[in-house]
Amino acid sequence: MHDRIFEIGAEGVDTEALVARIRARVADKTERGAYTDAAVARAERTNLAALRDDDEFMGFYLDCLRDAAFVDIGDFEILERRRTLAPLLVALKRLIWKLLKFYTYRLWSQQNQINGMLVTAVEAMETRYGERLRRLEARLNTAAPGDGNAPGHDA
Repeated sequence: MHDRIFEIGAEGVDTEALVARIRARVADKTERGAYTDAAVARAERTNLAALRDDDEFMGFYLDCLRDAAFVDIGDFEILERRRTLAPLLVALKRLIWKLLKFYTYRLWSQQNQINGMLVTAVEAMETRYGERLRRLEARLNTAAPGDGNAPGHDA
């Protein structure tokens, strides 16, 4: 059995070349700064395939959830890929952004509040059920078979 998450295989497909092309493209994009997002960088460093332990995965997932829960309300750079009329299109997009900012700010504020409450609820549930599971496992480990406390024993 393989430790890989998935495998690519079909007649006529050179998986080695495919993986090499993907790695080269990722390296190129990394050099150009396409993967500067902290979540992407951390996911690459952690390598989700290496997270085999449920507790380790849940901790990592909760950290990512905590980091991503709050929507950034700040301004962002408006870019235009089309060369034709690019300055005019950027100016139009900036005007639209300024007109809608009041409404989007209110929505984003509400979304951040909901996201924060949901993250807190998920963390509380994980803590509660994790502790409950640890107590149950401790009870199972201390119950000796044949003393009447072991599961499945009818008293």
